[in-house]
Amino acid sequence: MFTRILTRQEAGHFLTWPEAVEAIRNGHLLPRPELGDLILGGGSVGLLNRAAHINGLGYAVKAETIFEANAAQGVPSVQGAVLLFDDRTGTLRAIIESSVVTQFKTVADSLLGASLLARPDARHLVIAGAGVVARDLVQGYATLFPDLDRISVWARNPEKALALVEAAADIRADLQPVADLPAALGSADIVASATMARDPILKGEWIRPGTHVDLIGGFKPEMREADDSLIMRSGIWVDCLATTVDRVGDLTQPIAAGVIGPQDVRGDLYDLVPLGPTARRSDDEVTLFKNGGGGHLDLIIASLIAQKLTAQASSCGG
Repeated sequence: MFTRILTRQEAGHFLTWPEAVEAIRNGHLLPRPELGDLILGGGSVGLLNRAAHINGLGYAVKAETIFEANAAQGVPSVQGAVLLFDDRTGTLRAIIESSVVTQFKTVADSLLGASLLARPDARHLVIAGAGVVARDLVQGYATLFPDLDRISVWARNPEKALALVEAAADIRADLQPVADLPAALGSADIVASATMARDPILKGEWIRPGTHVDLIGGFKPEMREADDSLIMRSGIWVDCLATTVDRVGDLTQPIAAGVIGPQDVRGDLYDLVPLGPTARRSDDEVTLFKNGGGGHLDLIIASLIAQKLTAQASSCGG
């Protein structure tokens, strides 16, 4: 059993995007999770704990401190670890630096949604945002969607979009920064938004029929990336009903305003995975996937990391 703390550098080398996506797909064929969150503090400083149990997979607790002012000092704003426990004996299987678990679970979650909802002939991806998640979206989408021939990156700060593009490596698609978001969206087949927006940056009038929209950035009720018109015209799916419908602004705000009702959310990955590509009702339908995260995804990815480490140790020992 691995009980030492595995750093991002160590654990990150063990995973690939296809493996992470497949693990999340298989995890949604297991029973729905038990989930529990605990938040201490508030404002710009706090402690966030997410706990999950999936029968047949195990238990996990992710504990992270959030100190927003750290960025000015060159210290990560979010720091923490995931504790993974065996489902049969309760034995501690691994302690993994949380950033690598969050990295793979966040992007693989969206990649799985897109693989089930985006049109198979999608060729142009537009990414809104230029942070760490956006960087991983470039790599993840390029790997899982090899037929993409164009990836456009937009950010409020054009210099950040340019820096992300220049730092990207081994991308076969034409990767370019764009300054005009509405114009880019006019030819997009997939839109992936990973921003900290409080006011919508994606408007329904900018999205053409048949587009798949992947919303990642908003994780609080006051955060929102898509406007009412986009929400209204989309077939809405989420990764987990329990962590999205009453928690994230892209859904709570239009529900509170009467624009949509909770019943307009068609389901989550536990419903979507068995349906597969048949979930898209037509080539012209705009599909929307809200990535809300959750401790069960941390559990799935942490379990995958532990499995690969155990296999490596067995191989080296043999």
